[in-house]
Amino acid sequence: MNALSLFDLTGKTAIVTGGGRGLGRQIAHAFADAKANLVLCSRKLEACVEVCEELQEKGVKAIAIQCDVSNEDQVKAVVEQTIETFGKIDILVNNSGATWGAPAVDMPLEAWNKVLNVNVTGTFLMSKAVGTEMIKNGRGKIINIASVAGLGGVDPRFMDTIGYNTSKGAVITFTKDLASKWGKHGIHVNAIAPGFFPTKMSKGLIAHGEKFIKERTPLGRLGGEKDLQGAALFLASRASDYVTGDTLIVDGGMHAM
Repeated sequence: MNALSLFDLTGKTAIVTGGGRGLGRQIAHAFADAKANLVLCSRKLEACVEVCEELQEKGVKAIAIQCDVSNEDQVKAVVEQTIETFGKIDILVNNSGATWGAPAVDMPLEAWNKVLNVNVTGTFLMSKAVGTEMIKNGRGKIINIASVAGLGGVDPRFMDTIGYNTSKGAVITFTKDLASKWGKHGIHVNAIAPGFFPTKMSKGLIAHGEKFIKERTPLGRLGGEKDLQGAALFLASRASDYVTGDTLIVDGGMHAM
């Protein structure tokens, strides 16, 4: 077997939540390049439709579905439609996310609940629904998008987002625990902890703290359009068949400082 064939996703079906923009779009394009079928879902259907059209130009099948990942009925509908269209689910990327910037003493409970519901409960609901199908098939790859903000405390001078940071720490622990429980079913559960990438969600933070971030990043730059693709493809493919319960940090070295 040629080592490069380990990264081939031909015939695989992947669901990417939040696939209509930012990191989700970047990951979806990586999977399409590896010849996977794609299901993109988010609350904003139009964005997913646009990305699906980009992916179809690469010669793969791609569909868009509207879904709030914190709504269990909508999550189940995504899984049902995916099975109806493609017959199986091989890969799940839990990428949908929300954030809210405020000092801890000013954080509204409503905002806290929203962030935790999307980032943690949404990851659980999607994993539960997709995992049920993966267990039947005896295999699967789940990739949870965490963050370097979930690795520990974060300097409030550039990231005063206690709800987001807490949620991403929870995602990292969730990843380890689910990997421990589902390894016997042939399901790999890993996480990626990105550093700072320019996205719609992060643009305000980066505009405020870009100089601060770059000074504390050994590679001296923000994440780029391709920088998450290799990590995601590795964890989605046979190349990572002996890796589970891990969090792969993609942050230009910031966590090492």
